Amino acid sequence: MSLVRQILNRGLRLFEKRQLARARSHEKLRRSFEFKARLFFHAPRGSRVQADHLNGVPVEWVSGPGVARGAGPILLYFHGGGYVFGSPRTHRAMLARVSGLSGLPACLPQYRLAPEHPFPAAVEDALSTYRAVAERPGGVILGGDSAGGGLALALLGEILRQGETLPKGLFAFSPLTDLSFSGASIEENAQADVMLPPGRFDEVIEMYLPQGEVQDPRASPLLADFAGAPPVWLTVGDTEILRDDTLRIAERMRDQGVAVEAVLEHDLPHVWPIFQPFLPEAMATLRGLARWINSLSER
Repeated sequence: MSLVRQILNRGLRLFEKRQLARARSHEKLRRSFEFKARLFFHAPRGSRVQADHLNGVPVEWVSGPGVARGAGPILLYFHGGGYVFGSPRTHRAMLARVSGLSGLPACLPQYRLAPEHPFPAAVEDALSTYRAVAERPGGVILGGDSAGGGLALALLGEILRQGETLPKGLFAFSPLTDLSFSGASIEENAQADVMLPPGRFDEVIEMYLPQGEVQDPRASPLLADFAGAPPVWLTVGDTEILRDDTLRIAERMRDQGVAVEAVLEHDLPHVWPIFQPFLPEAMATLRGLARWINSLSER
């Protein structure tokens, strides 16, 4: 493990976890995340960003150096942020890196956020953007992190339920898959997790699920039916409070016949690939993901 990882974990525990635990409003969380993303997360030189709309949903097209929006596959990626904060802007640097490594352009929807737009607004926007690109000749690969990873998985469940054109695959970093927060790691890793404070989960539910729909598979994709799904790649850290959200959905999907690769890493923070400008382990994970993405064309 790198020295950078040790320093990053200590800094996140001292500053980020405390801020997330104490922030008094979702507006403050949004401003803080946007500022930090501009300050710390930088795309590779030569990356390109283009604003667009798909079925009325604002999106950003992000391409790494030398990557064109041709007829090949695209990455449809949903940002994290507890369904309350985050945006394509906060995640475009990481997706530019994934784009450059995989050779594929990425599309990042700016789906509606709670509390202004509670469930199922995010799922509706995700399905709308997917339908706009689903028939591309090269196909679509879904992706996301944290709540956005849960949204991508919920979208996959809806695609299967409604008989839509299937994506080529799905990947997710530390996805949030169970909004009842019943995984054992929620308590087991409450102290070990360097970033996420479990004490704020009730507020997430109040803002995103004001009607309490935690058993709806569109909110908790752990409960979805994934029979017939394309290949899936997941990763999570062993000290994360969301560890079991990944491990349990991977087991459920395998039981339903889905080809799942679940990578459990040691002592890395929540959604560590976002720290790709300076964290060696982030780059190693993204390179492994790019190899998996490129392998989909061989299946």
